[in-house]
Amino acid sequence: MKYKHIRYVVLLGAVAITGIIEIQIYFMKKEWSNKEKQFAQTVTICLRNVASKIYVFNNATPSTPNPVRQLSSNYFVVDVNSEIDANVLEHYLKIEFEKYNIQTDFEYGIYKCETNVMEYGNYVFHTGKVKQDAVSSILPKYSGYNYYFGVNFPLINNTIAGDMTIWFFLVGILAVSVFFFAYSIFVILKQKKLSELQRDFINNMTHEFKTPIASINIAADVVSNPDSIHEPSRILTYGSVIKQEVNRLNDQVDKVLQIARIEKSGIHLRMEMLDVNKIIGIVVGNCLANNGSKVLIKTELCEGECLVEGDKNHLTNIFYNLLDNAVKYAGDAPEIIINTATKANKVIVTISDNGPGIERQHHKRVFQKFYRIPTANIHDVKGFGLGLFYVKSICDAHRWKISLDPSPEKGTSFVLEITKMIRIL
Repeated sequence: MKYKHIRYVVLLGAVAITGIIEIQIYFMKKEWSNKEKQFAQTVTICLRNVASKIYVFNNATPSTPNPVRQLSSNYFVVDVNSEIDANVLEHYLKIEFEKYNIQTDFEYGIYKCETNVMEYGNYVFHTGKVKQDAVSSILPKYSGYNYYFGVNFPLINNTIAGDMTIWFFLVGILAVSVFFFAYSIFVILKQKKLSELQRDFINNMTHEFKTPIASINIAADVVSNPDSIHEPSRILTYGSVIKQEVNRLNDQVDKVLQIARIEKSGIHLRMEMLDVNKIIGIVVGNCLANNGSKVLIKTELCEGECLVEGDKNHLTNIFYNLLDNAVKYAGDAPEIIINTATKANKVIVTISDNGPGIERQHHKRVFQKFYRIPTANIHDVKGFGLGLFYVKSICDAHRWKISLDPSPEKGTSFVLEITKMIRIL
């Protein structure tokens, strides 16, 4: 799938999900408003019934056809036009609320016109338990009535939320759907990236294999020519070419197979005590032997033995890969400096070259599998992008740290931090 198509999928999905969320929010707000209205209507009916019973109990006459006033979403006042007994009022409130299935806490207060004070009555739990002197707030007064009581529902939002369980369930389903959509897009992009890496790897591998195969083919044609038998030196030259290219092919295949084995079976370490300086000396000697005088390698090693615990084969391969990278990217006259130093319980190995360096934007990706720094159509550096991935994998297995020093203005500097003593479980 092309990136353009992926962008369309993401855009359409985002528009669809945004629309669904907005619709859901709209209907939830509407449902919440309806629940509030329904609750207020039910409470109004209950309080009217309570007012009627108090009129009868006190032999009073209603002063208004609608004695109930809603002052806020959870506070109501009721005109009774006579003195009110708190016990009688609470009894009537409980009966009416239970009758109409209003299952929420409430508190009430009675207005005393003699003192012009809203006297707090009680806080009643819907379970039937009464909490004495639980004054949550001072109930507001209402100037329109002389004899009245007020009822407040402090947990009305909880009650409405409880009635909207199905809506919250739908919101949960929507949230899960959004999560899976986002995760699916993430997987698609990741697979797209992996596909591109694999494509680049195959193209690069094809290029890497075609060059030595072409050289071997030419050399084989020369060697198989009957006229060449009279030129032993020529046969020897092309024979060495065949040998060199076969070794090159074998090295490339070994790298690919080595990474495949690591990914399939993991990394198995054979731990032993190693002298870092000694291993570096061996690797440097082999590197100079293979590259001749065109490479200048300077070592600045700490004095004495530099002992660490690790796998000898893998540590040697780490240095080979880092040196090989330095030789490849340093240009026509590579100059490499290898420095070792001890710090606390660590050995710090720094390998620097005089090449053009690596732009900061590529620093975090150079250790990814198959990743190679873009060079347009220029293919002057050989490799599959597996060397540094292997180095990072081995360092992670040892719990060591490999990083790219961003400070050099020119050239590349890799810093390897090796813990002296570790225990791999």
